[in-house]
Amino acid sequence: MKVARFLHQGKELFGVVEGNRIQVSEGAMFGAFTVTRQGYPLEEITFLPPTQPSKVVAVGLNYKDHAEEVSSKLPDEPLIFLKPGSAVIGHLDHIVYPSVSQRVDYEGELGIVIGKVAQGIPEEGADEFIAGYTCCNDVTARDLQRKDGQWTRGKGFDTFAPIGPWIETDIDPTCLQLETFLNGERKQSSNTANLIFTPRYLVSFISKIMTLYPGDVIATGTPSGIGPMQAGDKVEVFIEGIGTLVNFVKEGPMHEAHG
Repeated sequence: MKVARFLHQGKELFGVVEGNRIQVSEGAMFGAFTVTRQGYPLEEITFLPPTQPSKVVAVGLNYKDHAEEVSSKLPDEPLIFLKPGSAVIGHLDHIVYPSVSQRVDYEGELGIVIGKVAQGIPEEGADEFIAGYTCCNDVTARDLQRKDGQWTRGKGFDTFAPIGPWIETDIDPTCLQLETFLNGERKQSSNTANLIFTPRYLVSFISKIMTLYPGDVIATGTPSGIGPMQAGDKVEVFIEGIGTLVNFVKEGPMHEAHG
């Protein structure tokens, strides 16, 4: 089941995507809800981020090929960092290229969406706390990340956490093809079977550090093939069984020419 948040004629709703339509749902998105008979064609709605997380917990170096790409040894434990909720945007929204950066990269990732409060849970019980999975783009100002030595600024700008287009609630995350396209050209291609730390392990590990709340997102890491984007570019993150998250890049205020 694909659950999405959306706008229709200025009204914020959520529902279930079925083919080229979305059926309005009533109740709690991360609880009990019913699907109504009221629906709209997808072309009549505006997708919102499928969740409004209190935080996005992102994982670095979680694919062997990416660790090799950036010449880093494989981590003994998940390397985690936070992206603020203010960075979150949805499907078809614009990523804003900040004027203080000269290199902004795409990083296609599988996102875990938390369904209920998780604190100190065991790995074998993690599925109970997962609402579903989505596509993420861990947008990164690579030059600022390297300059600062820590990642908050380089990964925390407004619009640097595209998520969507919906939450897939019924899927096994352990063997899904993941691909990222820039202007139609495939740049990343891997499979979640290549993750160093599995989604269930990550939920357990992170929940023993910080409480996870319904709607929180864990971005599970990116495979090799990361690279820069420019204003005017179109970036697509495709995950098998979930769908494709599409975003466009535009210049921020007073953005200077670069190249």
